[in-house]
Amino acid sequence: MIMRYEKLSEHPNVFQKCTGLTVRLFDQWVDEVLPLYVEAEARRLSQRQRQRALGAGHPFELEMRDHLLLTVIWLRLYPNHEVLGYLFGISDSTVSRLIERVLPVLEQSGRDGMRLPDPGKKRRRQLPELLADIPELSVIVDSFEQRVQRPPGDDSHYSGKKKQHTLKSQVVVDSNTGRIVDVSESVPGPTADIKLLEDSRLLDRLPDAVGIGGDLAYLKLANLRRYGFSPRRKPRGKDRPPEDVTYNRAFSQFRIVVEQTIGQMRRFQSLAMTDRNHRRCHSARVVAVAGLVNRLPRFSSA
Repeated sequence: MIMRYEKLSEHPNVFQKCTGLTVRLFDQWVDEVLPLYVEAEARRLSQRQRQRALGAGHPFELEMRDHLLLTVIWLRLYPNHEVLGYLFGISDSTVSRLIERVLPVLEQSGRDGMRLPDPGKKRRRQLPELLADIPELSVIVDSFEQRVQRPPGDDSHYSGKKKQHTLKSQVVVDSNTGRIVDVSESVPGPTADIKLLEDSRLLDRLPDAVGIGGDLAYLKLANLRRYGFSPRRKPRGKDRPPEDVTYNRAFSQFRIVVEQTIGQMRRFQSLAMTDRNHRRCHSARVVAVAGLVNRLPRFSSA
């Protein structure tokens, strides 16, 4: 079958289009994730009373490496299970079972790779003079929404901003590298960004010496945290001062790294297309994609 690792890896360009990773990066990732999957499968198979020994029964048609490959392709391209099953030469029900088993492992791996900045580790980064008050170690917070199927008789997910039913996810990145350091649980789209930030308890977990910045949705940051920063709002009934225009322009350049990172995440179609899973395991999917994005070559906001 053309989507097995042995076949697909012979075509590096196609492999990268299908997974978002080069063959080399995928191999490195599999070396780290495969032991977690093997361990999770051993736990699953030993949880219930068995009539046959472990390993008995019909063997899987796919190797475990292909289980991971199938799930990454599902996250990247988001084909329906029938199409994915056809490409891998298995049934759509088998595709469903594999994704259900692999996704929690990818979520675990994604969270294991997230680290808030360590105030004990200094980095050299030049900020514009206007942003001199922002600490050298800072994170930037933002959110994105994904369209979901409307819950029957329930408008609690209707987002007035997007004019559709959505789930919202909060993403926090290191301002130096763009590396994702935290992802929130998914919440209904109408949830205000600042409320999601408070409910996520990120401010309690963030070291005191680390700053945090956000867009106009996070104007309360300065009241919630000593090193909280956001753009300067236009005074009511007055013209915006020229120095505020200059500051906001510099601040936009500073926080663009989070938009770039979210853009990389949403190249995985499982976070861009309408959710077809009735909002199930949405948070796990976002974290799994974040873990994969953290594997990609990074950029700097310096």
